[in-house]
This record gives sequence, C-alpha cells and structure tokens, in this order.
Amino acid sequence: MSKKSKSKVDSSKKKKSSNNNSLKADDLKIELSESKDKYLRLFAEFENFKKRTAKERLELFKTAGQDIISSLLTVLDDFNRAEKQYRKDDLTSEIEGFILIGNKFKDILKNHDLEEILTKQGDEFDSEKHEAISQLPVNSKSKKGKIIDVVEKGYQLGEKIIRYPKVVVGK
Repeated sequence: MSKKSKSKVDSSKKKKSSNNNSLKADDLKIELSESKDKYLRLFAEFENFKKRTAKERLELFKTAGQDIISSLLTVLDDFNRAEKQYRKDDLTSEIEGFILIGNKFKDILKNHDLEEILTKQGDEFDSEKHEAISQLPVNSKSKKGKIIDVVEKGYQLGEKIIRYPKVVVGK
C-alpha cells in the first residue's frame, strides 16, 4: 500500500471513529438527560409523599380523641338539659356545685377544640350543616325551609363536624 492510500484509509477510520464517538456522546447525553429527569421526578414524588404523610399525621393528631369526645357528648347533653331544668325551676343555689362541674367539663372539651355549631330557630336549613329529623307544615311562607326547632345541638372537632345539629324544618 502506498502512503497516500494508507493515509486515506487512516482518515476514513478517523472519520468513522469520530462519528462513532459523537454518536456515543449523543447517546450518553440523552441517557444523562433521561437519568436527570427520572431523578427529578423521583425527588418531587418523594417530597409530595413527605408533605402528604405530614398532613395525614397532623389530621390524625387533631382527631385522635374524636371517638372519646363523641361518646362524651351524651354526657354534655345531659348536663345541658339538667342545667336548663334547674334554671327553669330556680334551684340554682342548691346545685351550684353541679353547675361548676358542668362548666369545668365544657371548658375541658373546649380546650380539646370541641365547638358547638351555632344553630337557632329561624336559620335557613342547610343539608350540609344540619340533620333534619322531621318536617312540620307551617302557615307562613317565610318559615318554609327554615329551622323551627333545634332538637339536639351539633358539634365540630376542629374543622370536622362530629355530630350534626338535629333540627325540625318547616315545609
């Protein structure tokens, strides 16, 4: 082989080699970009997971005592009924201790984020906030769809309603 033909072969090998190297470099760049993309997606997914579990944990702590507080609501109702009856009969001086215990009990529940849902006669009935236990016919159109009577108070624990107010609605 002559020097010229040998140099042509060498230059064609170099071109092929350089083409191969540039193809490999392009493949590596693509692979690197795909790996970066996968890494970023995985990182974002993990961050979302951390936020979601932290939020769930916070919700769990907020409503951890929900079952206990829900069962104590019947006792609270009894206290309220008894207090109303004693005030009606004007026996408050004889049962001051009872009233103090009831107030302390209410304060403890309030400190655990229990709040009464304020519902009164004449309010508009809202099926999202109230539980209608019966309907009574009314003479006035202004009373239709309004709350006639509150049978049982409703309560919420934080932002979550644990017992809906039971009401009688005019129809």
